[in-house]
Amino acid sequence: MHISRLALDHYRSWTSCVVDLSPGVNILQGRNGLGKTNLVEAIEVLATGSSHRTSSSLPLVQRGERTATIRANVDDSGRSTTYELTVPARGANRARINGGPSLYMRDILGRIPCVTFAPEDQRLVSGDPAGRRGFLNQAGSLLDPGYWDLAQRFVRIAKQRAALLKQLANGVDASMSGLEIWTGQFIEAGVALTRLRARLVERLDGPFSRIYARLAGDSGASEARLVYEPSFDEVLAFDEPEPHISEHFRRIYPGEASRGVNLLGPQRDDVSIELMGVPAREYASNGEMWTMALALRMALFEVIGETGANPIVILDDVFAQLDESRRGQILDFAAGREQVLITVAAHGDIPHLDGLGTRPQVIDVAAVRAAESSEAPDDVKATL
Repeated sequence: MHISRLALDHYRSWTSCVVDLSPGVNILQGRNGLGKTNLVEAIEVLATGSSHRTSSSLPLVQRGERTATIRANVDDSGRSTTYELTVPARGANRARINGGPSLYMRDILGRIPCVTFAPEDQRLVSGDPAGRRGFLNQAGSLLDPGYWDLAQRFVRIAKQRAALLKQLANGVDASMSGLEIWTGQFIEAGVALTRLRARLVERLDGPFSRIYARLAGDSGASEARLVYEPSFDEVLAFDEPEPHISEHFRRIYPGEASRGVNLLGPQRDDVSIELMGVPAREYASNGEMWTMALALRMALFEVIGETGANPIVILDDVFAQLDESRRGQILDFAAGREQVLITVAAHGDIPHLDGLGTRPQVIDVAAVRAAESSEAPDDVKATL
């Protein structure tokens, strides 16, 4: 599987653009600020329904516009399919396949499996839990057809319950029976989401540990693992956790009512990345954190591959962040993949690619930008 053409309308900095891509290695070269990361991010959004760079749709839509549109022609085993996603500044995303009727976004998620390596990846280890929850949500969208729907249903319920709690916090007369109903739905959806996430972390843990040990080699501590830390920890302790979670809510209700927020639930989950039995974010070196972040992305690629898919690999400006050893590790990983998209700021940032087995296509992002203004030279593409 590979993307043969990507087209964007009003997506971030792009008013309109079309980029033709090839199987094998594609290098998008252009100075910072031209929008090369926006191009590969659009593929990530089309594949997973979200971006590792933002938690909302608003930044994806060009300023002053109501919607952004992402289209990709995907060639797979001799058959071409066009996937389209319309992203509104506010509201629900909508999708189409081959220009057909409007669909829910869930109907195309996972159809274009991809794994993105980005400069922000170290924060998967060192950063706050929101980044790790975002990773789980993207992984779940790629691996479980029901994950996205469940996650979105939980978000809607959580907002409704929080709105009632805020009314209580502000002294507004709110329906207690209504709060009980939303709490019951919150627990039901939260337990289901917690169970999905627990299975997801379990699937990733083995490959992550093995890949990290291989990447770390003889450089030091090599025993790493993923430990799911759910807010609803009762799910892991009881076969029927709902009554215990309800009791927990009764104990903390005064705090929720005074603060106007949901104090329990999957919106507070975390995944602890441990090294030699201790939290890596507290004890690991920067180098170890980078290696664990690489191992986490590679583990996701491997688990997706177990489903029979061959994910597209996106390497977004990672080579400027990595030392020579880790550059080699990630290039070894990319070797032989059906399609690899690499963004670099300058020609000198292009890594040594002999081991990848194919001659890369280099796309001049400045020329694509000029084409957006109908000033493009004829040689938008070049090859090394």
